[in-house]
Amino acid sequence: MKKTGWIILIAVLVLLFIIFSWFKGTYNTMVTKSEKVNEKWAQVENVYQRRADLIPNLVNTVKGYAAHEKETLQSVIEARAKATSVNIDASNLTAQNLQAFQAAQAGLSQALSKLMVVVERYPELKANQNFLELQSQLEGTENRIAIERKRFNEATREYNTYIKMFPKNIIAGMFGFTKKPYFKAEKGAEKAPEVKF
Repeated sequence: MKKTGWIILIAVLVLLFIIFSWFKGTYNTMVTKSEKVNEKWAQVENVYQRRADLIPNLVNTVKGYAAHEKETLQSVIEARAKATSVNIDASNLTAQNLQAFQAAQAGLSQALSKLMVVVERYPELKANQNFLELQSQLEGTENRIAIERKRFNEATREYNTYIKMFPKNIIAGMFGFTKKPYFKAEKGAEKAPEVKF
């Protein structure tokens, strides 16, 4: 082979290596960003589970003081059961699945708000140390939920932006990387609910 042939062969090999490296780097970055969204989703589920775990103790504490409020207590228990039954696998984060999850969680939030209105009628319950501690944990959990939802949306935005950029969108389409949904505020969420203890 002549010297020119070797130069052309080396140039082609270098070009192929550069293209392969770019494809590999782009694909691996998509995988990393997708896994970050999955990780953030797992943390969202974790804090929602924490809230669900606090509810039986809260209901039992209230039940001791407000036994005749069975309807309200039952609605909280049912809302908790519904909220914990709606689970989404991180690999199946679709807008419809996320909307169903949000609706179930919103139902639980509404039931808890009604429970807190009932608590207003029982001053001795509001002074109970167990109730105060559960109330504090529930408030902290609600804050964590908001933070983790924000972090999930940030990771989702980063991922979605990355897979939509040209020419990465071509690779994303080739390998099945699709847009992930965001948490969205519920209708009427612009007005903060008033919760009194």
